[in-house]
Amino acid sequence: MKTHLEREIFEQPDVLKRLIQHEDDHIAHLVGAIRRLEPQFVVIVARGTSDNAARYAQYALGSLAGLAVGLATPSLTTLYDTTPRLDGALVIGISQSGQSLEPTRVLEQAHTHGARLTLSITNDAESPLAQVADHHISLHAAREKSLAATKTYAAQLMAIALLAGHLAGIEQWKPALARVPEWVAQTLALNHATRAAAARYTFMTHCITLARGYNYCTGFEIALKLKELTYVAAEAYSSADFHHGPKAIVEPGFPLIVVAPQGKALQSMIESIDMLQASGPDMAIISNVPEVAARARLALPIPDTIPEWLSPLAAVVPGQLLALGLSEARGIDVDTPRGLHKITLTE
Repeated sequence: MKTHLEREIFEQPDVLKRLIQHEDDHIAHLVGAIRRLEPQFVVIVARGTSDNAARYAQYALGSLAGLAVGLATPSLTTLYDTTPRLDGALVIGISQSGQSLEPTRVLEQAHTHGARLTLSITNDAESPLAQVADHHISLHAAREKSLAATKTYAAQLMAIALLAGHLAGIEQWKPALARVPEWVAQTLALNHATRAAAARYTFMTHCITLARGYNYCTGFEIALKLKELTYVAAEAYSSADFHHGPKAIVEPGFPLIVVAPQGKALQSMIESIDMLQASGPDMAIISNVPEVAARARLALPIPDTIPEWLSPLAAVVPGQLLALGLSEARGIDVDTPRGLHKITLTE
């Protein structure tokens, strides 16, 4: 494999296995501390790819653990010095490196403003973010050399899935979660042709990603990877929001990437596909439902046995491969995309 990005995309199954092995018992213990303090809600502070992991947490912690999850507004702390009240909150900082200034500043202020517990999720247990948190979950992803996060994003989703599963207090989730590394490996195999197929999008300057429910995060993460690696102006929408006006931009040949796996959000996604197809878009569809995938110009498969709540760990992979293939078709060095740095120290 020639690039860091390619290697790290294909490392994801092993990273997920390692995380489960090293963090499952630790997270079970951590959940005991969370339950004793009885947080009333969760606030997550993150930026970039980590913000997309936070979107997954809104669904996983909300659905499985019954916790309302909101995304922090870190500029209130870092720019305006007015951290809002966090009475009764579990405050989680998510960052690949743990070096980003905003999550660290918010977690430093959290207890002063009423938080019951703080938690960091990073790839570096010695990072500033991990050091200021009451508890830390390590990603065990080894060093990520690519500027575009892939394996650390997968690990963030897995950490959140483990946390949500343990908080749910039921056993049924464990066998499914243990199969996630296998499902991700299967997705890589199923999409062996996706990288080459991406060359058909060399014309693309802009596109929309559509998703809903658990995979809302997947739409955002794929759009981010397209922007970072291919310089396409990709914008992510909930399929519900897209129908409130933005759908007017769809015309014949307009590129759409739709995330529509089986689950409770599927019918809504099918209705969106039905409505939009009349405008003649060029549609790629990530799905494990054959009759849905058959409606795509480019079908991007995922395993048909993966449950909806874990599908974001697999559904993002075709998008990663699509971005990798398109960047190669355009002659872009994926390990040095213009203007990017591995650690972004915004404040």
